Amino acid sequence: MKHLHGRTALVTGASGGLGRVVARALAREGVAVAVSGRREDRLAELVVELRALGVRAEAVPGDLNRLDLLDALIERAEAAVGPLDVLVNNAGVENVSAFTRLDHAELTAMVDVNLTAPLLLTRRALPGMLDRGRGHVVFVSSLAAKIGPAYCAPYAATKAGLIGLTQSLRAEYAGAPVGFSVVCPGFIAGDGMYQRMTERGIRAGRMAGETSTDKVAATVIRAIRRDLPDVVESGAPIRPLLALAQIAPGLAERVAARFGATAMFRRLSEDRGRVEPDG
Repeated sequence: MKHLHGRTALVTGASGGLGRVVARALAREGVAVAVSGRREDRLAELVVELRALGVRAEAVPGDLNRLDLLDALIERAEAAVGPLDVLVNNAGVENVSAFTRLDHAELTAMVDVNLTAPLLLTRRALPGMLDRGRGHVVFVSSLAAKIGPAYCAPYAATKAGLIGLTQSLRAEYAGAPVGFSVVCPGFIAGDGMYQRMTERGIRAGRMAGETSTDKVAATVIRAIRRDLPDVVESGAPIRPLLALAQIAPGLAERVAARFGATAMFRRLSEDRGRVEPDG
């Protein structure tokens, strides 16, 4: 979808953090945006901002833990801004903890929001995109899906699932006029879990780098325009290390150790660091 002006989009997790910035980036491209999240007051503020950019914008509040209501969320978004051309599955739950300290509800909530909800939303939106002959779905994953850091097991697992989902959908619909991309941000300065880390004096090393919500949002736009399959935005040239870890899987642990990831997340896990920056 090289031309975005006049298109329509739904962004989940838009009541905070990255989702708000992605919605603004789409609006600046001339895209009519439906924004979803649980905090209706924040959505209302965002809608005012988006309309000031000259596009149609509507709030469609929703809780992605309510899997039974996700078909209706797509229907409400399309009633608000028109048939969807772009779906950005951005909402996510982060929970840094020792694995055995997580209870059943915490584990299933992460699976529901991070993986099952994007599956269901995409399944509902995709037939219309195929019928209209255009569309693009973006899954916001994480660098954790590539590395699998300690104390982030369910988060890394669900985000890795989005990578596999993207690969499978691209293979299945290779000849169709609909694209699929997965964007894997690294540590996002000023947002979400990493912000909590920095407030405690915990920072990523030079190898891992830091990125920003603006850079990640620009990556989302680029992925849509170019139909990019898998994009890492970490603020550091990390792809060669990731490729090496795939060739020699044992090196992945050494790479994570060089990041200082285990020590970083162990410290944060002491607080049971649960954050829903884009839920």
